[in-house]
Amino acid sequence: MGSVSLKIGDGTARFRRTTICSSAVNLLMLFSVVTTNLFALYAFSSHSQANSPLLHHSNNVSLVSQHLSLILREIDSSQRKLAQMEKQMLGYESIDLSRPNIVPELKLFLQRHQLPLGKDSRTGITEMVSSVGHSCEKSADLLSQYMSYKMFDKCPDDWSLGQKLILRACEPLPRRRCLAKTVYKQDLSRYPDSLWRSVSNKSVNWSGLGCKSFDCLKGKKLSRDCAGCFDLGNEKDRFVKVKGKNDFLIDDVLGLGSGKIRIGFDISGGSGTFAARMAEKNVTIITNTLNNGAPFSEFIAARGLFPLFLSLDHRFPFLDNVFDLIHASSGLDVEGKPEKLEFLMFDLDRVLKPGGLFWLDNFYCANDEKKKDLTRLIERFGYKKLKWVIGEKADAQVYLSVALQKPVRV
Repeated sequence: MGSVSLKIGDGTARFRRTTICSSAVNLLMLFSVVTTNLFALYAFSSHSQANSPLLHHSNNVSLVSQHLSLILREIDSSQRKLAQMEKQMLGYESIDLSRPNIVPELKLFLQRHQLPLGKDSRTGITEMVSSVGHSCEKSADLLSQYMSYKMFDKCPDDWSLGQKLILRACEPLPRRRCLAKTVYKQDLSRYPDSLWRSVSNKSVNWSGLGCKSFDCLKGKKLSRDCAGCFDLGNEKDRFVKVKGKNDFLIDDVLGLGSGKIRIGFDISGGSGTFAARMAEKNVTIITNTLNNGAPFSEFIAARGLFPLFLSLDHRFPFLDNVFDLIHASSGLDVEGKPEKLEFLMFDLDRVLKPGGLFWLDNFYCANDEKKKDLTRLIERFGYKKLKWVIGEKADAQVYLSVALQKPVRV
């Protein structure tokens, strides 16, 4: 079987098609195995019968049976090798739907669907396979738990289970045929007043979280980029007042863009304050977020902003060269692994348009080697350095802030 793969994000709307060439190769391999062994069997049998046809008759029958078993084993081994080669060429491991722990709803979702009119003339595909992350195979038990629900009824209150799968690279998740839990969004303010109004505790699903109110979250340091970030009173000074030499003002950065900054992408983490300040400048920002320890997505949405529930391990679902601005911070250093940082930086470069700005805001440099590695990586892209500041904060730790402009590559 030949195959093609249309990858969405990390893994996987997959289409399979049969080609004359691939089928012929498979048949030829099997035919070669069978014929070679049959010729050997014929020669062996003829020689034995010529010497003593009666004496060795029973022995020959046994040898023939053994040889046929060997042929069948070789054919089976060849089929397994072909299947493994196909998986390696496609770059993913399929979920084994024959396993007893795979629930029927997951099997139905992943079932192949033949196109009603046969082969598509433009793409050549003959069937479609639903999209699901290739790493879901490693979390099949959790995935089956996620897909265990009563059809056409209310979904289990298990958003945290879905996020756990996402953090294990099981992304995208399969769709479900149940109704998600609803939370009545009361006391929401009209835009733009909503940007700085407090959000009601009753507007959020607190299940699976340690805190059960925003008052509980206000004093918490959830990450380097979110220390009390749910306290909008403290957040109001961000990006409009300088606290240290590493802090850039929004007006200064927008001025570097010559008035051409209209849409941007923020992966810095936090409660949406960067997007709120940009909204005041008529710039639309999409904020990448997960609910790690707090209801970030609901809070950002309640402020009238756009949260994108996506891990940084996922290929960004945007076309090339679409954003005028990308804003990042210490969260850029995914798990501290240089390879992950490189993949992420290249994907950010892909979605940033030529002439667009890359704003790295107070990136924490754990050591001098980390600073050098990041500097070398940035220099590979050939960006124009508009602002470049390295400084220490009150905690005596080193932070890097830069504003760069993507070049036009011909």
